[in-house]
Amino acid sequence: MIKHPNFTIAPEIKIALDLGAPIVALESTVITHGLPRPQNLELARDMEKNVRDCGATPATVALLNGQIHIGLSDEELVRLSDAESTLKVSHRDFATAIVKKANGGTTVAGTMFAANMTGIKVFATGGIGGVHKESSFDISTDLRSLANIPTIVVCAGAKAILDLPATLEYLETMGVPVVGYQTDEFPAFYSRESGLGVSVRLDSPKEIAEFAQAHWNLGMKSAILVTNPVPETESIPKSEMEPIIAKASAEAIKQGIHGQKLTPFLLSRISELTEGKSLRTNLALLLNNARLAAQIAEAMSGKKKAWAI
Repeated sequence: MIKHPNFTIAPEIKIALDLGAPIVALESTVITHGLPRPQNLELARDMEKNVRDCGATPATVALLNGQIHIGLSDEELVRLSDAESTLKVSHRDFATAIVKKANGGTTVAGTMFAANMTGIKVFATGGIGGVHKESSFDISTDLRSLANIPTIVVCAGAKAILDLPATLEYLETMGVPVVGYQTDEFPAFYSRESGLGVSVRLDSPKEIAEFAQAHWNLGMKSAILVTNPVPETESIPKSEMEPIIAKASAEAIKQGIHGQKLTPFLLSRISELTEGKSLRTNLALLLNNARLAAQIAEAMSGKKKAWAI
């Protein structure tokens, strides 16, 4: 377990780490930048509840007063969800948040970094970042982190606003396994289908745990990206989403929106254009991923002695 002056590890996380019990890391940009109040707090609580209901301990990662917290109390969740000014914290932003003693929500990349430093191997999110359609030079730090940080990342694919073929090509180039959970097709966030394949299909949390053990015991350093399709009842067909995404993207280009502001703008605009349907899908897939991540963490907890990393 890390002992570092910039990290605060919640007591229940310390106990779970000492016992080798299953833990699931959860990001916090969805709380600080992804959802309006009070839905952000409701989701944060629901994500943690879903992890607990499946037998694991949730470790929501965030920054409070410049301190990196691994696991938040309910009071701290409320404080984070109500904060007027928060940073979106990826790799480059940790030092800024620490020096400025700022509050911040961690991105996929930021959460992976903090979780790995703490010894947490399983992480649940909504969708990863990737290569943007608006500019092929706009590539999320998430992809670099997936190439270099040995963590199981459970998601509903990459965000559908992205260039999915280019994102998958990047992951292939960097040697990141893309696991389809009970699917042969790479899910497209809001949609179960994308027309793109995965590198391997695995059908149970146990198989995923065994795959991770084999991958890391060979000395591989990359993450394992587990793609978990949104439940069918909440899925929006690709054909319905594509013109909406194209419209939102065109508006972003026209308004000159780019960098860290681009994804929040696109997701918010898509929610408006779908009259809230995409937001409901987003919430459903987040909870679905939290449940699967907890099941994988449970399967992993019995294999820790065999880990090479």
